Amino acid sequence: MNTNKNEKFNARTETHDGVCTVYLTGELDLSVAPEFRLVMEPLVDNKEQDLIINMQDLKYIDSTGIGILLSVLKARHGMEARFEVQEVPAQIQKLFDMTGIAKFFVSQKNSQ
Repeated sequence: MNTNKNEKFNARTETHDGVCTVYLTGELDLSVAPEFRLVMEPLVDNKEQDLIINMQDLKYIDSTGIGILLSVLKARHGMEARFEVQEVPAQIQKLFDMTGIAKFFVSQKNSQ
């Protein structure tokens, strides 16, 4: 699981006025992907509320985490439901830009 060098992953949700925000903290990688999926699964299918991922405190994301985000994006797009990524740290935004996926995420207020 997490070693001393890794920051513990956490996904905390808040719902307010028809908007569910998922706040990610730590490192999102293969070892915590099942935990992230468990958090996201019930939220993705609720098209009655907007879904926002806030990455302000996310330190690292690997291809598994990116894959989960893309799955959420695809599902929400198919339902014509709003999905947005907010406050992406600069190092993660750079990864999104390099891999070409940044254009698929509606993102606001990226962290520097």
